[in-house]
Amino acid sequence: MSTTDYNKGFATVYKGSLYYEAGGSGRPILLIHAGVADCSMWDNQINFFSQSYRVIRYDMRGYGRSRTETTEFSNRQDIIDLFKLLGVEQACVIGISRGGQIAIDFTLEHPECVSALVPVAAGISGYDFQPGDSEKAKHEFELFTHMDELWEKKAFNELADLEVHAWADGPSQPVGRAPSKLRDYIRKIVLANYTRQDGHATPQPLVPPATGRLREIHVPTLILVGEYDELSTLAMADKLERDIPNARKVVLSDTAHMIPLEQPVNFNEMVLNFLNKTGI
Repeated sequence: MSTTDYNKGFATVYKGSLYYEAGGSGRPILLIHAGVADCSMWDNQINFFSQSYRVIRYDMRGYGRSRTETTEFSNRQDIIDLFKLLGVEQACVIGISRGGQIAIDFTLEHPECVSALVPVAAGISGYDFQPGDSEKAKHEFELFTHMDELWEKKAFNELADLEVHAWADGPSQPVGRAPSKLRDYIRKIVLANYTRQDGHATPQPLVPPATGRLREIHVPTLILVGEYDELSTLAMADKLERDIPNARKVVLSDTAHMIPLEQPVNFNEMVLNFLNKTGI
């Protein structure tokens, strides 16, 4: 089935609208994209999982075809509003990177709406990472500091190149390690995100944040992270495994941050096996 066969539309949310696509039938799966992507990153997954599940993906505010006014808003409430429109009461929530942090926060705020959780290279709200003084930590600090400087200068082309390196190759890996298709995709999307013309949306944080509340999560949880990811993401994956009861963590070798794009077959099989074993 191609993505052209899916139900597409816009969900009205507080001072904005979310573009979404939904396809397949069965128990729902929600896919939440990374901050260096939009919902198109899930092309492979929506086609694969819609054979057995009802799969929903959407563009968060500030990304893709979604639109927003300048406002404060809640990512968690946006998902609730999307669920209401689509008649979803509960879903397996899969989120990557920034989307993984949102997935975790949503699970904490609305546990009744989540049947299973798959945080992929996920952030943890409120987490304070202490990198230490290793050579790798120093290199990453210099890289991300330079990226912040480029952002302030609005040097978007140079910044996009570094975003590609950090998230596709892995910050400790050689430039160009990742497949060119993946590198080109991230560069295209981040440049589009930098130059958007709609309003500025400020997300409201989860209070209290997730970092001290992970033991409240009691749904089946599969944590995925790539071997070549940044140190803080690897540390957060360790924390998720320690603190979420009965969570399972898998580290994918020879892979960086964007696991569903770099290793789609392995990713799909691992998630499907997880869902089958948990009866989701």
